[in-house]
Amino acid sequence: MNTQQPAALKRTLKPHWVFAIALGSAVGWGAFILPFDWMVSGGLGGTLAGFAIGGLMITVIALSYGAVVRALPVTGGGVAFALAALGRTHAFVAGWCLTLGYAGIVALNASATALVFRVTVPDLVMHVKLYTIAGWDVYLPEVLISTAILLIFAWINARGIELSGRFQFIAVVLMLVAVAFILAATVIKFVVDQPTLAPAIPEGVSPWVAIATIVAFVPWAYVGFDNVPQLAGEFDFTPKKALQLLMWGVAAATFIYMAMMVATSLAVGDRHVAYESSAWPTTLAITDMIGPIGLILMVIAVSMGVLTGLNGFYVSTSRVLLTMGRAKMLPRQFASVSSTQGSPTVGIVFTLLICLATPWFGRAALGWVVDMTSVGITVAYFYTCYCSFVIGRRGYVTGMADRQAPSKGQAVIGLAGCVLAVGFLSLLLVPGSPGALGPESLTALIVWLIAGVGFYFLRRRAYMSVPDDEIRKAVFQ
Repeated sequence: MNTQQPAALKRTLKPHWVFAIALGSAVGWGAFILPFDWMVSGGLGGTLAGFAIGGLMITVIALSYGAVVRALPVTGGGVAFALAALGRTHAFVAGWCLTLGYAGIVALNASATALVFRVTVPDLVMHVKLYTIAGWDVYLPEVLISTAILLIFAWINARGIELSGRFQFIAVVLMLVAVAFILAATVIKFVVDQPTLAPAIPEGVSPWVAIATIVAFVPWAYVGFDNVPQLAGEFDFTPKKALQLLMWGVAAATFIYMAMMVATSLAVGDRHVAYESSAWPTTLAITDMIGPIGLILMVIAVSMGVLTGLNGFYVSTSRVLLTMGRAKMLPRQFASVSSTQGSPTVGIVFTLLICLATPWFGRAALGWVVDMTSVGITVAYFYTCYCSFVIGRRGYVTGMADRQAPSKGQAVIGLAGCVLAVGFLSLLLVPGSPGALGPESLTALIVWLIAGVGFYFLRRRAYMSVPDDEIRKAVFQ
């Protein structure tokens, strides 16, 4: 490992890399495996309407992110924004939520990589069964695949943001091309063959319920576009462009979700029963419709979606840890940046270490933990939107280089984002809501919160004793 020095991160992130980080992080396994399930719960009409509404909701939050990044173009995003608007305790809460939320998604994407192998080449992966956890059989080859992928992407990120940024852009382009070909091929085949489609709204399901079920998925579906603000201290372009990149990222993610839903609906038609027992019904239906090229394109799309998520969240987790180290929320080692590669190596290694244990728990148990991470990331949405509201109302928060004119429009959008964030939390936490967490995920959430409170009190004396000027210099400059 390189010698650690209190060096600065390099400002080498190019706009197209940042767009790729936003899009690649927001689109993962779910975009390519869940459309079949959405046909049952929301139908084509309910799902498209749900994503249109959900995309607009996330756009409101993204507008707040763009406004705050313009005012505070610093590393650590949500942590810095909470510190600026509400102080040190809230900054710790934001950091705790983001660290575990982002690291959980790193672990999930690593397991999803193994799942791609498990579904496409089961004879290769499903050997040497170790045990069963929560009904999920854990095999040694998939543990080794997940471990290897975690190690590879830790190395990529440790080599510097240029390498991870280039990888992200190439992978996102491949994913977009694959999705475009899948959509075009299924539409052309549908026009030629004109098969019977399933109802736009499933029989016996209210249109409102169908749409609400998909909207409830939004907090999870778009998680990752918010990786961009964590990297603002490394932009090689004006922070004003961040808003445009965020908007394009959200729009492209919405396109992918909708495109895969349309392609799946055209391929399945009214033959849902024929595919419901398949391990990957979306791919099987598309392959049946357009031939073996469908399988190839789906494997490319889902692989790129998973790997870009893994890479993007590695980047963001390490930057959140770096900012927490700079503010003394974490031990000083986390504030170190490699003097040769310009990467926060300690944060990257820490992320790797906490994720290496997860492949051994099986995907079902890991899913309980990852489900509750949406709560933490939604909390960060609230802090960012509140910071945007304060800037819009007062024209200034701690850490800004210059005051700006108050903006009623920005204040209204920030307040609307706060309301949406609270609404998203309600969907996750209120029993009986379409997106309510299960008992296992709620238990994981309680453990997570208790651990956070305990760690806060362990670090409180060191953290609170740092002079305000030192905190401002460390986080905002």
